[in-house]
Formats: sequence, C-alpha cells, structure tokens
Amino acid sequence: MFEQTVTDLQQPSAIGVIPTDTVYGVVARASDQAAVARLYAVKNRTNKPGTLIAASIEQFVALGIERRYLKAVEQFWPGPVSVILPAGEDLAYLHAYKGTLAVRVPDDDDLIGLLEQVGPLLTSSANQPGEPPAVSVNEARNYFGDEVDFYVDGGDLSGRKPSTVVRIIDDEIEVVREGAVKINESGEVEK
Repeated sequence: MFEQTVTDLQQPSAIGVIPTDTVYGVVARASDQAAVARLYAVKNRTNKPGTLIAASIEQFVALGIERRYLKAVEQFWPGPVSVILPAGEDLAYLHAYKGTLAVRVPDDDDLIGLLEQVGPLLTSSANQPGEPPAVSVNEARNYFGDEVDFYVDGGDLSGRKPSTVVRIIDDEIEVVREGAVKINESGEVEK
C-alpha cells in the first residue's frame, strides 16, 4: 500500500495524507523540519502539537525521546494509545514549544513497514480545527486540496476511532482523550 509513499516522503518538505492505524492523518517525516512546519501550517495549528508515530521505541530514542520515559509506557504498544511524554528543546519544532509530545507505536503491519523505511512521522488527523476527521481520501481532499503533496487511499475508515491519549502524572495515568481503547483506573488497557 505504501510503496510510492516512501519515495513521496523522502522528497524535501513533503507532506501527505495516509491511513494510519486509527484515522486518516496528515504526515511529515519527523526529521524534516520544513515538512513539519508545512504540516502545522496546513492544519492551522500553532500551539497544539501533533502525534509522533514510530516503528519502535528505538526510533523514538534515535530521534531524541528519552528511553526512560518510553520504557515506562511500552506496555501500551503496539496499539492505538498515544502517550504524552516530555520532549527536549531540540525537538521544539515537533512539539510546538510545549515541552511535551504525544508518541505512539501503531498496530498496523503496513504502517510499521513504512515507518521502518522512512523513520518516525509526525501526524495529525486529516481535518481542520473543529471539523470531524476525514474518513475517506475524498473528504481529506476536501480539507486540503493541493496543499499536500500526495494522498494514499486506504478505503473508508468510518469505523475507526482516533487514538486514546494519556499522560502520566505522579505515577498515575490520566486519560486526556478517550478514543480507540479504554484505559481503566489501574492504567491498563481494557480488553
């Protein structure tokens, strides 16, 4: 599904729309600061960072996320749980100077294969602020038109929910946004 996407994402400052393990997302290679800036501009986001997805914890570490934070939450992955973690100033272009960044290892073999080839991607749902996420490529095109470089059609994703977003505060898990999975009071994914 993502054969051409590898080439597309390797172009300087490239952004596109792809199906993720949850919803359609606008994506940019996390290591490409110009692409990240374009993604935020297209999404009209200035103070709300996207989510960083990677094939493995090792990819997050290579990008600059501290391993100790990742080891504390690795039980959520692979899966549709995004965890807000501290991120250093060297990643300020990714976290929009907030000091934290949501990260996730997705549970989708095709997407993992893409991430293994291009590295971590910054992603944000394919919509504009206050609008519902696109459930098809046509809806994504209505939001972004030719402002993005490419679209990957993954079919109708209307049955999918966005990721659940959590953060850890004083060794407790706080659910910021309930999404694809439910997290119980003990901080475990409910089956």
